[in-house]
Amino acid sequence: MTNLDQRVFVAGHRGMVGAAITRELQRRGYPHVLTRGRKELNLEDQTQVHRFFAETPVDVVYLAAAKVGGILANQTHPVDFLYRNLMIQCNVIHAAYEAGVRKLLFLGSSCIYPREAPQPIHEDALLTGPLEATNEPYAIAKIAGLKLCEAYQREYGARFICAMPTNLYGQHDNYDLQSSHVLPALIRKFHEGRESGQESVTIWGTGSPLREFLYVDDLAQACVMLMEHPDAEGIYNIGAGQDISIADLAALVARVVGYQGNIVYDTSKPDGTPRKLMDSSRIKGLGWQPGISLTQGITQAYGHFLHESAGHTTDRTQQALPVA
Repeated sequence: MTNLDQRVFVAGHRGMVGAAITRELQRRGYPHVLTRGRKELNLEDQTQVHRFFAETPVDVVYLAAAKVGGILANQTHPVDFLYRNLMIQCNVIHAAYEAGVRKLLFLGSSCIYPREAPQPIHEDALLTGPLEATNEPYAIAKIAGLKLCEAYQREYGARFICAMPTNLYGQHDNYDLQSSHVLPALIRKFHEGRESGQESVTIWGTGSPLREFLYVDDLAQACVMLMEHPDAEGIYNIGAGQDISIADLAALVARVVGYQGNIVYDTSKPDGTPRKLMDSSRIKGLGWQPGISLTQGITQAYGHFLHESAGHTTDRTQQALPVA
């Protein structure tokens, strides 16, 4: 069976990552891409998930569905981030194995690694130290999903691959200030500050933490490449290869958006992990390289923000986006 003959199920296709993977599959000419919305298939319902896989022929699964959000959302709703993600992951991974799915890609997050992991972070750093407290519930859920994939591979020989992306942004991002990540939050804040003539925009923390950002279409290309590669297995970090301070990021976003006021830092709010730069040498060894620069990506993201009814709150459950 060639790649293009495969029936591919993208779980979480309405989220930023799932939508990008779906676009990339269509760009490559995959004719059998299956998607289901939450009303058609609730991935938290074990019975529904098992019925779907029993009744629907599927060769390949991209598990890009998750309950997602930034620091504030993680701190406010830890039960949702832990319980709902565990349910989605366990249901899909187990049902996919029982249905004889040939390959599965599980989308994790860079937050699975210890807060004080050596930089850049290699895949071997997993479980070598304490997690960052501000997103621990999400991180624990993602670690459990990763370990479940590893267990199926070790015990049953399942071709279940794990992709750990850095902080993502791009088309179909979440701009709700109560649940969004840092980059989309900055885009919205500076846009609204410019539109309303605000003299200053306030940002959480000190501005000193270093973060790495990857445009979501670059991630989608990496994911499809991993699933097409005959030798891909295990865990793969996926990042741009360079980081930037939150202060410098804020200045860059303000410049792209056209905001000319002051940037104020609320140092009473948490910074999160001091630095988080991924070692992506393993996937780059397979031939992948990111193609969109940060400035180019933010410019494109702002264009999507203007097009996608800015500030609209959506339910991000079953939609994937790593926590900052």
